[in-house]
Amino acid sequence: MRTHCLGLVLGAEDDWPRAFEALTSRLGEFEWRGERHVLDVNRVTYEPFDLRYKPRYALVLDRVGWWYLLPREWLKKVALMDDVYLLNNPFTFQAMEKHSAYCAMMRLGLKVPETWLIPHKQPPWNERFPTTAARYNQAFDLAEVGERVGFPLFLKPFDGGQWRGVVRAKNAEELRRRYDESGEQLMHVQAAIHGFDVFARSLSIGAETMVMFFDPDKPIHDRYQVRHNFLNAEQGDEVVTISKVVNAFFRWEFNSCESLIRGDDVCPIDYANASPDVALTSLHYYFPWAMCALVRWCAFCVAQGRRMRIDVDSRPWFEIGDREDLSYEEKLREYRRLADEHFDADAYAEFRAGPMAHVDEYAHEWFTSDDFDRVLVETVRATFPAHEHEQFVAHYRGLLRSWADDAATSRSPAP
Repeated sequence: MRTHCLGLVLGAEDDWPRAFEALTSRLGEFEWRGERHVLDVNRVTYEPFDLRYKPRYALVLDRVGWWYLLPREWLKKVALMDDVYLLNNPFTFQAMEKHSAYCAMMRLGLKVPETWLIPHKQPPWNERFPTTAARYNQAFDLAEVGERVGFPLFLKPFDGGQWRGVVRAKNAEELRRRYDESGEQLMHVQAAIHGFDVFARSLSIGAETMVMFFDPDKPIHDRYQVRHNFLNAEQGDEVVTISKVVNAFFRWEFNSCESLIRGDDVCPIDYANASPDVALTSLHYYFPWAMCALVRWCAFCVAQGRRMRIDVDSRPWFEIGDREDLSYEEKLREYRRLADEHFDADAYAEFRAGPMAHVDEYAHEWFTSDDFDRVLVETVRATFPAHEHEQFVAHYRGLLRSWADDAATSRSPAP
């Protein structure tokens, strides 16, 4: 029997790690293609490390490397020197950010809204900057840029995350004011999608993707709306395909993608999230699915012996994207084929139906237990002010009870 040590690189969160630990414990031993496996989950601590030391981890789930340099550099070391499998590639998340992600997906022909990059309002300090700017920086008319993009529009930090610094401008005057407020942030100006029908947020974990109805104007605890069948089959398939294509292209396996659906058009607007939202208080009804998918994918990666790729091989994708004889729909089909190959989709489907067949049962058992209820109550108390504790405990208990009822009747929470 092979024991695979899984490491969790964490920050302040405690809800999903406890759920993940509980489910992997219930999973116990499993067999895949004639060999028995077991998962041993540990939380990684941060300390000085010898670059030549050998880690015990086979796979690591990272949640803080996008902002905390010490664990990020440790992740790079274990990936480069020790072949530790990382669900999210720290090299591409650091180098690609949202700007490069927009560029790559535009090259593939996805319907990304009109987007411009504009200079810093307040340039970063460097003694060479004044001379450089005097020689080469061109004066520009911000209002003209706004007109060419089209109002209303959004200003977004080129490397933003978690909605940091995202603001809306409805005219040139507001655009100037918002730009003045942006300070040292390098900003995108991106067209708004008028009259969209659905704001969809898809969470991808390995080969699985859940598409959820999202309302960004709601309070954070209510943004993921529990709605079924809000997209038709073609729209749902396109949203899933786009999510898988983004992730396979950049070697990301734990990521979320935001898309606006207007008529027959699916417009991805945000799809580079190094630490996607999997909080109980955000996902609520969809939280058990996310935990099950995470357990299944981690188990598959180590049992299948997947090797992490830290490089991005863009050529096969661009060869499809550059072809003028293919329609948009034909390109999507080709992209989906590449994505399914990257994620070993056929083998994963077999794995999910085989040794992982009982994970949903284990989840139903645990998410209806007193142990989970304690996690729920403690999470609410850590998240909301005291006078709202009773209200939100009841709120989340109701949503999880709804999930349990649907799961018991095998109702799928598909879009």
